[in-house]
Amino acid sequence: MGKAWSGRFQQATDPRVERFTESISFDARLAGVDIRGSKAHAQMLAAVGLIADEEAALIAKHLDEIGAEIERGEFEFRTELEDIHMHIESALIERIGDVGRKLHTGRSRNDQVSTDLKLYVRDAIDSVDSLLADVQAAFLSRHEVDADTVLPGYTHLQRAMPVMATHYWLAYCEKFQRDRERLADCRKRVNVSPLGAAALAGTSLPIDRQLTAELLGFSSVAGNSLDISSDRDFLAEYVFCMSLIAGHLSTWAEEWIIWFSTEFGFIRLPDAYTTGSSIMPQKRNPDVLELIRGKTARVMGAVTQILILIKGLPMAYNRDLQEDKLALFDAHDTIVACLELAPSIVAGAELVTDVINARLDDGFLDATALMEYLIKKGVPMRTGHETVGRLVALAESRNCRLAELDLSDFREACDLVESDVFGVLGTLNAVSALCSYGSGGRAAVAEQVAKWRARLGLAT
Repeated sequence: MGKAWSGRFQQATDPRVERFTESISFDARLAGVDIRGSKAHAQMLAAVGLIADEEAALIAKHLDEIGAEIERGEFEFRTELEDIHMHIESALIERIGDVGRKLHTGRSRNDQVSTDLKLYVRDAIDSVDSLLADVQAAFLSRHEVDADTVLPGYTHLQRAMPVMATHYWLAYCEKFQRDRERLADCRKRVNVSPLGAAALAGTSLPIDRQLTAELLGFSSVAGNSLDISSDRDFLAEYVFCMSLIAGHLSTWAEEWIIWFSTEFGFIRLPDAYTTGSSIMPQKRNPDVLELIRGKTARVMGAVTQILILIKGLPMAYNRDLQEDKLALFDAHDTIVACLELAPSIVAGAELVTDVINARLDDGFLDATALMEYLIKKGVPMRTGHETVGRLVALAESRNCRLAELDLSDFREACDLVESDVFGVLGTLNAVSALCSYGSGGRAAVAEQVAKWRARLGLAT
């Protein structure tokens, strides 16, 4: 079979142009969704009488055979056939002749590729959502071993207030839940069928776009054929969702890389997810986490790549859009690779509680609890803040903790302080006092654990 557009041309394509314009080297992975779309299109053509039922069945049979050959690695790809769409159509025509030539009735490669991309992205969303749920479950499962562990919480990478360790883990559940919700919302716009828009203006043939949408599981049909060919909003949105997932993974990786350092020593990582040094025999390096952090740059770069690609394109299809798949596939593959590793790292890590506990009272983590104690005694918040600041400075000058100051020191700073102040001092007392909804205190965390178990369908 010659090129689909060769009838208009009198010269053969320069081989260098064929190499320059081909996309089969990267869009072959769309074979499965391309065949799904073509089978639905053929079924619709038969339903409206544009081809016979037997022809539709023959087309479907051979499309399945072609798909199986591609999956087994037995299918030959040729640069001159440009893309996966022409490879499949060419193979079909070679096998069943003129019946295969009827498949492209009422459609263009423009709406065909848009359909393939939407089917691919829809599947990708479902796949990534499942992987995100696995990561959430891994973080939640840490509660079983870390339920009684208290960690210092940080702002500006300075010790700030104490929280239950589980509170840290649930923070990542929240981040990844937002990612899942963004994907679900993105899926609504993905799940609109472009098939049947043809090149840009639709067709005079009596096709049934509603039928193909139903056959392919789309929830609705796109309403403007001109918009369909140029629309890559859904793709940009999906890649953006990937970039936020990457950002959340990078935050986690960065935090654990710091915690894994000798200076912190808060966490042990499984040997299976660390590497050594070629010259320093003592080293255990968090290379997997570093690469998760590093690969974030690729995913975020893909967003820019897509946005620049579609910026300023005139309406309807332009060949520039062939390049969209490179950014899409790379962003998706990178995120999937990270998410597949993350649950095992999360579940296999171990908090070094003796190191954490040895320094848990460093950094005046109970200062805010002391300020709120004063507020409860009737001291205005700003006055309480200033008072505790002076007490912290006093403790620093004596190289001691707030709990080691004398009652007289507290009463000199504020005569409303009584002996019960020592019940809020110390990190463990401070974390026990936290009680607001969503806080890092024990009771509030237990409430969130129950909610997350129910949300993720995990046993209590």
